Amino acid sequence: MRRRIAVVTDEPGWHGKRLKAVFAARGLEAVFVSLAAGRLEVRGDGAPVRFPGFDDALPAGVFVRGISGGSLEQLILRLDLLHLLETCGVKVYNPTRGIELSVDKGIASALLARAGVPTPPTWVTADSHEALAIAAAEFSAGHRLVSKPLFGSQGEGVVLHDRADSIAELTPAGKVYYLQRFVGSHPPRDYRVFVVAGKAVAAMCRHGAGWRTNVAQGGRCERVKLDNTLSAMAEKSARTLLLDYAGVDIICDGHSRAWVLEVNGIPAWKGLQGVCDLDVTSLLVEDFIRLSGLDET
Repeated sequence: MRRRIAVVTDEPGWHGKRLKAVFAARGLEAVFVSLAAGRLEVRGDGAPVRFPGFDDALPAGVFVRGISGGSLEQLILRLDLLHLLETCGVKVYNPTRGIELSVDKGIASALLARAGVPTPPTWVTADSHEALAIAAAEFSAGHRLVSKPLFGSQGEGVVLHDRADSIAELTPAGKVYYLQRFVGSHPPRDYRVFVVAGKAVAAMCRHGAGWRTNVAQGGRCERVKLDNTLSAMAEKSARTLLLDYAGVDIICDGHSRAWVLEVNGIPAWKGLQGVCDLDVTSLLVEDFIRLSGLDET
């Protein structure tokens, strides 16, 4: 009987299909589960986590492809389930703490900067007066600002500002302002570097239809060769945020200085796969199996 892996996702899509096929080739069955359907169960005996389709057994490992949104309580419960699986000896990929650090743009920016990773000046505040004062100082110094949701992906809710009234009109997500100095490139482009097992394995250049380069926002992917600068920055970023694998977004300014914009702990790789020769899914599954100890059974 094949050992069963939980692939956490609400929308399996292309990534789910690829993971299921590669796991099957390694003699493992990938079962799609939603954290929203899991429950915490404390009875004094047995495992404290239950997922539909796993009965009373725990999965042999958990590959996190997505965590659905919800209320604060719902999100805490979903992360609690992952933390508890880890305490039961189940490998969660990426590690739950790494996911928490990377999904929170505020703490991620702070930790990257403290680790010496070049990242643009960033401010996070719930005070609208402070946000306006920060913006005024930045604009007067000739800079522009980008506002982002503290939790978000694929460029959604990201706004470019070059005047104070634009900030004043902003309705911040969750009443928290995340403001980051805009680092532009001409033409608009940045790099997505993919890190697996602590090593940069592939990269692509994303060309923006506008100032944003996200593929979900119309960005176009192009194959690029990894260089030492991109590799070292991406690897240090993943290591700083405790990630086994990561998608690291890096931009070069007009002076050719590289900056890390974001680190994604649940990165998609369909766009990258379209422009590189490596089988990214196989690399991820092999790393997951190694870390889970499933290659020893």
